[in-house]
Amino acid sequence: MKILVTGSAGFIGAATGLQLLARGDSVVGLDNLNAYYDPVLKQSRVRRLAQHPHFRFVQMGLEDRAAMADLFAAEKFDRVIHLGGQAGVRYSLQNPHAYVDSNLVGFVNVLEGCRHHAVQHLVYASSSSVYGGNTKMPFSETDSVDHPVSLYAATKKANELMAYSYSHLYGVPTTGLRFFTVYGPWGRPDMAPFLFTRAMLAGEAIKVFNYGDMRRDFTYIDDIVEAVVRVVDKVATPAETAAPYRVFNIGNNQPVALLEFIGCLESALGVRAIKELLPMQDGDVPATFADARALDAWVGFAPATPVRQGVQQFVDWYRSYFAV
Repeated sequence: MKILVTGSAGFIGAATGLQLLARGDSVVGLDNLNAYYDPVLKQSRVRRLAQHPHFRFVQMGLEDRAAMADLFAAEKFDRVIHLGGQAGVRYSLQNPHAYVDSNLVGFVNVLEGCRHHAVQHLVYASSSSVYGGNTKMPFSETDSVDHPVSLYAATKKANELMAYSYSHLYGVPTTGLRFFTVYGPWGRPDMAPFLFTRAMLAGEAIKVFNYGDMRRDFTYIDDIVEAVVRVVDKVATPAETAAPYRVFNIGNNQPVALLEFIGCLESALGVRAIKELLPMQDGDVPATFADARALDAWVGFAPATPVRQGVQQFVDWYRSYFAV
C-alpha cells in the first residue's frame, strides 16, 4: 500500500514508518521539523527512513490547507496514519495557538484529504490525556472524557469528535488510538525517561512531581508500533457499527509507580538519582492505567513489554546515540 505517515520525524511516526517499509509498503512521511525539541534528533530519524527506496519525505505544516490538499490529490494514498501534531501537556499552557493550528486546523486538513480522495482508513493519534482527572481505574474507552485538564487533552478529544463526524457523514473509516506514556529508543527529549537519563548521567537532580506519588502506564515503543500497524490493516465497516469509527486504548495495562521507574533507570545506568521532590504541575494527573481489552479483541494484540526490559533497551540506545 501507499501510506501517508504524518509526524514521520517524530518518535512514534518514525518507528511506524520503519515497520511499514520493512514489510513492503510505500511510505510518504510528512513533518514540519519544528523546534519544539531538538530538530537534530528528528533529522536523524528521517535519515533512517530515507535509507529505504520506498520512502519519500515531505517537509510541510499540517495547517497549510492548500499544500495539504495538493499532496492528497497528487499521491492518492491508500491509508493514512496521522501521528503529527503539537505534543506536550505543559507546552500547551504557554503556547495554545500552536495546538489550535496543528491539532485542530491541521486535523481538519487531514480529514478533508481522506474524504475527497477515497482513503480507505485513517488511523490517528489520540492520547490518554483525554481521561483528564478520571479516578476510576483502569481507564476504559466507554468512560466519560468530557473534562480535559489541559488544552492539549482538549484538542485530542476534539479530534475524536471530528473523526466521528466524518465517519458518520461521509463514511470515512477512522480509528483513534489513545496512547499511554510511550517510551523507548529514539524517544522524545521532553519526556521523563530522556530528561531523567540526561540529568542522572550529568550528576544533576531530577524533578519528581507530586512528591513521587505518580503512576504511569509506561508503554514500550515496539508494542505501540505493532498495535498501530495491526489497526491500520483492519478497517471498521458500517455493517459492524453505526459509523466506520473506532477508538482504542494502547497501554501496557500495568501502571508503574514513578519511583519504581526511576529505580529501573538507576539499575540500567548504574547511577543513583538525586531527586528534587516537587508538587503536582498544572495539567498533570496522578495516575494513568489503560484497559486494553478492546484493542486485544479487535486485532489480537495488547502491549506487554516489562518496564525493566524496556528501560534497559532505552538506556542502551541512549548511550550508543550520545556516546556516553
